[in-house]
Amino acid sequence: MFRSFISKQEVKKESQKAKQTDAENHTQTCTCMDNMFRKVSNMVFGEKFLSKTIVNGKVVLMKKNVLDFNDLGASVLDRAHELLGKHISIQFISATHADRTSSEKVLRGKLGNPAILEDWISTITPLTAGESSYEVTFDWDEEIGLPGAFLVKNLYHSEFYLMTLTLENVPGHGKVHFVCNSWVYPAKRYTKDRIFFANKAYLPGETPPLLLPYREEELVTLRGNGIGKLEEWERVYDYAFYNDLGDPDDEDKVRPVIGGSLEFPYPRRGRTGRPPTEIDPKTESRLSLIESLQMYVPRDERFGHLKRSDFLAYGLEAVFKFLLPEFEAITDDTIDEFDSFDDVLKLYKGGIKLPKGPLHDRIRENIPLQVFKELIRSDGEGLAKYSTPDVIKANMSAWSTDEEFAREMLAGVNPVSIQLLKEFPPTSKLDAQLYGDQNSSIRSHHIEEHLDGLEVNEMLKAKRLFILDHHDPLMPYVNRINSTSSKIYATRTLLLLQKDGTLKPIAIELSLPHPDDEKLGAISKVCTPAKHGVEAGIWKLAKTYVAVNDSGVHQLISHWLNTHAVIEPFVIATNRKLSVLHPINKLLHPHFRDTMNINSTARNILINSGGILERTFFTGKYSIEMSSKIYKDWVFPNQALPIDLVLRGMAVEDENSLHGLRLTIEDYPYAVDGLEIWSAIKTWVEDYCKFYYTQDDMVKNDTELQSWWKEVREEGHGDLKEKTWWPKLESVKDVIDNCTIIIWVSSALHAAVNFGQYPYGGFPPNRPTLSRRLLPEPETPEYDELKEDPQKVFLKTVTPQLQSLLSVTLIEILSRHTSDEIYLGQRECPEWTMDAEPLKAFEKFGKKLKEIQERIVNLNKDERLMNRFGPVKIPYTLLYPSSEEGLTGRGIPNSVSI
Repeated sequence: MFRSFISKQEVKKESQKAKQTDAENHTQTCTCMDNMFRKVSNMVFGEKFLSKTIVNGKVVLMKKNVLDFNDLGASVLDRAHELLGKHISIQFISATHADRTSSEKVLRGKLGNPAILEDWISTITPLTAGESSYEVTFDWDEEIGLPGAFLVKNLYHSEFYLMTLTLENVPGHGKVHFVCNSWVYPAKRYTKDRIFFANKAYLPGETPPLLLPYREEELVTLRGNGIGKLEEWERVYDYAFYNDLGDPDDEDKVRPVIGGSLEFPYPRRGRTGRPPTEIDPKTESRLSLIESLQMYVPRDERFGHLKRSDFLAYGLEAVFKFLLPEFEAITDDTIDEFDSFDDVLKLYKGGIKLPKGPLHDRIRENIPLQVFKELIRSDGEGLAKYSTPDVIKANMSAWSTDEEFAREMLAGVNPVSIQLLKEFPPTSKLDAQLYGDQNSSIRSHHIEEHLDGLEVNEMLKAKRLFILDHHDPLMPYVNRINSTSSKIYATRTLLLLQKDGTLKPIAIELSLPHPDDEKLGAISKVCTPAKHGVEAGIWKLAKTYVAVNDSGVHQLISHWLNTHAVIEPFVIATNRKLSVLHPINKLLHPHFRDTMNINSTARNILINSGGILERTFFTGKYSIEMSSKIYKDWVFPNQALPIDLVLRGMAVEDENSLHGLRLTIEDYPYAVDGLEIWSAIKTWVEDYCKFYYTQDDMVKNDTELQSWWKEVREEGHGDLKEKTWWPKLESVKDVIDNCTIIIWVSSALHAAVNFGQYPYGGFPPNRPTLSRRLLPEPETPEYDELKEDPQKVFLKTVTPQLQSLLSVTLIEILSRHTSDEIYLGQRECPEWTMDAEPLKAFEKFGKKLKEIQERIVNLNKDERLMNRFGPVKIPYTLLYPSSEEGLTGRGIPNSVSI
């Protein structure tokens, strides 16, 4: 191993280390000259002129860049460093021959002679940031045998992204491939030289003994020491509470610390180590918006240059879209209001459109920056105008029908909340001592005319009654929310499964806490369907209050909490406890891509105090606090799709049915397509895990795996560590089950609740995010206004223009696939492992996903399956495995990456 570079604490050793460094530089300079001599000799006399064994290698890397451009300043400094004798060196570590000269008690692999990365100056990379390849030649020491790892030392000024290293002709072994995909900073930033291992997986007990010390040391580096502010070049994964959302210096932005307490439990997020605020030592200091772009996330977890470029493009475009309607509103009679649906539709009309044709194509082909390509894309959307959401493309009014309102609970953006009604009237689980009687006030006479002549009990037995129940989670917050400009109800919605397989809403209960005291229970109003008169206006408003509830629950719980937040602890624990050599690390790693970065961004601009989510959703400053209360009931095993469906009464176990489940609603697109994807994931995970774990004892004796699972429970999800539902990790089946859940949540579940946001919510009246007025009471001016102009009352009730634009802008960005997305069944590098059987199993997985996609396409053509497209004529595509970039409404990325 190379010795550490000079630090402030080692001043006395500076002279000695300087001499050491000079010696190393001299040795490596000689090596560089040897390489040059060898090249000339080979050209003149042929390769057999020299008696040494030569091994040729190729390094693929990407130099430091800014968006799509190479960092020219960094390139100049790097070249100046090279002229001064600086370089990048590579030194192989033997997996088969020990270093007998070491004074350590632990045997390590023998180190080969360092080789210099050749032609750094003369290798000219294109203007746009891309791959550069370099030759490396080694005077091969036969005592190295099989190289199991290599050390890389970067003596240049700037970092670079090391992608792969391939040796073509290792004596006795042939081709040896290393998949690196990591940023390498200048050596002065590290206490130990960077190490990369060959892309073969080993359980800890099967690791070549000579590589084991390196394996263990690398994990120690990744865990860090738990103290101090983390800098961008550090590679530390550690935990922290959500104590960086509020600002104690601003009374309106004070927020509780979320996580680490019985009152506010929460998953952990990545630690940054920023200092606390002066006023509150428990709160981490915040950064300005510009500074937050550099908030610490382990460098390899940060967005790639293409994704950063895409995000900048989306941001620039969002500014145009947001400002234009706001300027227009200034000249309007009712500032910050949509006066009519025509006002809303103006968002999608006009804009600055470039003419299509050869000129447009030539511009796109010749502009290198992804950011500019995005701004002039040709998907039909004009600059400064929003894309027309799918929900109004085919029909401008179908979104408001009862049929579509109900269908979106099965195939919309939040298809994970609807449940089978198991008892009537519905009951509450809220503490009666705190909230009084919160049971439902819906009775038989409210719904009997919709029951096809049957009794309620008969409908329950026939499993034809369903409920969307947002009552209990919201009721404890209704008074606090209604003390602000928002005005909401806690809602319950009953639905009937009709003979054609579609759902029909038959009653909506709107509940408020008792005005005298919350302990006195709920005051509720039951609304039923109506098509004419003021009753029709009231029914439409009742559906609106449900849509507002569902929008908040979807964004805070189904989307943020149940995918983004709960997965981050798995990302951290995997990097801290599972070596890159571990097969489970290799299995899960693609499903963690960009998650820490997107969550960091969310903490800065979305879920923070005064952030976009607080400004646009009815939950306001209680948003993350509310999701913390829901997290108390989060159960990891229940995130498995089959278990979730059974618990919600949407399926029953049936060994004679496909996937062992019989759906309660046969045409439930999310469940139908989801079970296909779930089954494919589980089969792939089973094939993979059984290759490495052939018996249960191997799982029990896997020290890294056991340490990983313990840390997930006790640290990452530490507030729930005492829960008895945590599954064991003692058998191969346990590994398969737990990994399948992690992959499902990271990929398919996130896709199902994320990429439909703009197709359905891009038209604010369909999924308003807040309501500003309660239901008008008879004999009031508001009630009279509802009689005269129900559309105007509706628009005065739902999200106003400013918040609508913020919300639409946000969900359009969240619903887009970036240009560097990697989808389920794909890998960043095709040679991600040297093990042939897992590669075959992964290929089988990819083929299965293609078959599933073809099956979904055919299902969407079957007009008998009305829930798959509904009155709005939107086919259910959210669980298509693949997609192109952009706003497609389909595609399952590997990870929670947006």
